[in-house]
Amino acid sequence: MAGGWAKDGAVQEQIDSTVDDELQRARARLPEGESLTHCEDCDEPIPEARRIALPGVRLCVQCQAERDRLDGPASGYNRRGSKDSQLR
Repeated sequence: MAGGWAKDGAVQEQIDSTVDDELQRARARLPEGESLTHCEDCDEPIPEARRIALPGVRLCVQCQAERDRLDGPASGYNRRGSKDSQLR
């Protein structure tokens, strides 16, 4: 049930849109093309099992984990920019 000027289902639409955005962000980060044999950051060999499991891989596990940690989660924001769209 929406309140104020928001229509019914507005909160769910906002949640769905946020989930869709995060899925798009994750898919955009997936590697493409041919895998490298050595990490592009540290030049350590990338194990064959990793190259087979994740085609297009460019980093070793340690460097990928560090990059993921530095990227962090996406921050949420108020999509409509109005007081009525705030989740209560």
